[in-house]
Amino acid sequence: MGQKTAACDVLVVGSGAAGMAAALKAASQGLSVIVAEKEKYFGGTTAISAGWAWVPGNRAGAAAGDSREEVETYLQNLAPSTYNADGVAQFLDTVPEALDFFERQTAVEFVYPEKAPDYQMDLPGARLGGRAILPKDTDARILGDKRLLMQPYMSSYTVFGYMPQVGPDINEFFHVNQSVKSFVYVAKKLLRTWFDAARYRRPVLRSNGNALMTLMVKSAYDAGVRMWKSSPVVSLTRGDDGAVTGAVLGGEHPVHVEAKLGVILAAGGFSGSTELRKRYFPHDPAGTNHFTPTVGHGGDAAAMALAAGGHIDDRVSSVGSWAPVTVFRFRDGRQRLFPHLRAIGLPGLIAVDRHGKRFGNEALSYHDFGGQMIAHSAGEEQTFGYVIGDATSMHKYGIGYAKPWPMPRGYFYRMGYLVKGRTLEELAGKLGVDAEGLKQTVAEFNAGARAGEDPQFGRGSTEYNHFRGDMEHRPNPNLAPLDKGPYYAAKIQMGDLGTFAGIAVDSDNVVITEEGTPIPGLLAVGAAARSVFGGGYPGYGSHIGAALVFGYRAGRDIAALAAARGIERGLIEGGVR
Repeated sequence: MGQKTAACDVLVVGSGAAGMAAALKAASQGLSVIVAEKEKYFGGTTAISAGWAWVPGNRAGAAAGDSREEVETYLQNLAPSTYNADGVAQFLDTVPEALDFFERQTAVEFVYPEKAPDYQMDLPGARLGGRAILPKDTDARILGDKRLLMQPYMSSYTVFGYMPQVGPDINEFFHVNQSVKSFVYVAKKLLRTWFDAARYRRPVLRSNGNALMTLMVKSAYDAGVRMWKSSPVVSLTRGDDGAVTGAVLGGEHPVHVEAKLGVILAAGGFSGSTELRKRYFPHDPAGTNHFTPTVGHGGDAAAMALAAGGHIDDRVSSVGSWAPVTVFRFRDGRQRLFPHLRAIGLPGLIAVDRHGKRFGNEALSYHDFGGQMIAHSAGEEQTFGYVIGDATSMHKYGIGYAKPWPMPRGYFYRMGYLVKGRTLEELAGKLGVDAEGLKQTVAEFNAGARAGEDPQFGRGSTEYNHFRGDMEHRPNPNLAPLDKGPYYAAKIQMGDLGTFAGIAVDSDNVVITEEGTPIPGLLAVGAAARSVFGGGYPGYGSHIGAALVFGYRAGRDIAALAAARGIERGLIEGGVR
C-alpha cells in the first residue's frame, strides 16, 4: 500500500504569526489550506511573546500625525548600510490593508496604545507612540476542546501563571509590594488565574502573543483551514521543472501533501540550530555560547530552502534579535531560560562584565543592550555578564525571575538563578568577579545615580529608557544607587527572539537561488526570511509586525504567482485521499 496523499492549494509550514497570517488570507480567497506545525502546540514563538506588532501607518498613528517620511527616515538611520528601500515600501504599503483584513475578516482585535516609544528615540524620525499595537485579551474557551492545543506561556516569564502585559499592567506588578491599589489589582489577576487553572487545567484568560495566536487559530478553524500539529516536514517535493509541489510530512500526519499553488515556509529562524549558529553568529563559533528561548526556531525552514536550491542572506547589520537570558535548572535537571527583556533598566540594577565593569546602557532595548554585550565580549571565549542589585532594588523589583519581597528567595538560590553576598566583596568572590573593579564601578555609578544621571552611558536619557524603568521613581525612572547590602546577582548570557538573517527571497517573498533565480512554488515569510528592517530592531513587535504583513502578502499573492506560471487555483475541498 502506497503512502497516503493529502491535497490542498497551499501548504503553510509553521503556525506562528507569519504562518497563520498567510493561511488566513489564502483561505479568505477560497483556497484550501493546510498548516503543518512541527511542535505539539500551535502558536510558535509568537504565543510566548508580548504580542506587540510594530506596524507604522496604522489608523491611530496616522491620526496622530505620523508620516511615512518620518518612518522611512527612522528606518534609514536604524540600519543605514543595509536599508532595504523596496522591502520597506512594500511593508508600509501593506500595513493598512493587512490590519483592515485582520480586524474585519478574522476574530483578531487590536489595542492602539498612545505611548509605546520606538527603541532608538535618539534617531531622526523616531516617535513616542502610534506605531506599535497589541492584541486584545481573549478567552481561550472560544476554541472549545482545542484550547489545550495552544502553546502555553513560557513558565519562567509568568508571575505565578499570569502573563503581565507591557505597560500599565506590568507596572502594577512592579508596585505590588509598595501600593495597596497595586496589591489588590495583582491579587485579583492571580486569583482569577489560579481559579481558572484549577477548573480548566490551564488559565483561560489569554493575553499578549498568546491572545493573538488564540484568535488567529480560532479564525483558521472557522475558515476551514486544516490545522495539523506534531507534523514535521520530512522533505519538500518538486516537479520536473524544479517547482516545489508539496511536502512529505511525518509525525501525526505521515502523508504526502500535494500543494497545487505552492508551499509557504513560516517555521521560524535558525537560532536553535547549532550548525547555522556556528556559521552565522560571530559570538558563537563553537555552537555553545548561545541559548535561545524561542519555540521551533531550529532552522527547519532554512534547511528546506537550502535543499531546494535557496540560500541564507546574511547582509544585515545584526544576524539576530539579541536578548540576554539567565540559564538555570530545576531540581530534576531540566534547563530553563529567563529572557531579560525589561528589568535591567529598573532603578538600582546594573550589569557588569567578568571584571566588574559596566559595558553599556542597561535601559536600552534588549536587542541593543545585547549587541553591546556581544561587542564587549568579542575575543573572549564566552559571552556573559551579571545583573547586580542591592537590598533596596531586590526588595522592590526583584531581579528578573527572582521575585521581590515578600517572596522567599531560597528557591532561586537552590536553582542557581540567584547569588547573594552580604557585601560587594563577598558577592564578587562568589561570582569570580574582580572585587576592586566591582566596588569602583558601583561607587562611580552611585555618584551619578543619586543625581539622576549616568555620565558613562547616558542611561535614563530617552523616553524609551524611561518606559523601561519605574515611571514613579524620581529623579530618573532608570537610576538609583546600589548602596544597601546585602547584594544580589544573576548571570546573563546571550539569547535571542529570532534571526534577522534568513532565507533570501524576492519582492514577492519567493525563495531565490544565489544567482537570484526564483524557485517557483516556494515562499518564505516571518523570521524564516531575511528581515525587511536589515538587522535593525525599530520597536515593540518588530518581528510580529513584519510577520503579519508579509504573511498576509504571501497568502494574498500565492494564487496570482501560480497563475503567472500557468497554474490555476484548485479550490480543492480538503481531506486525505
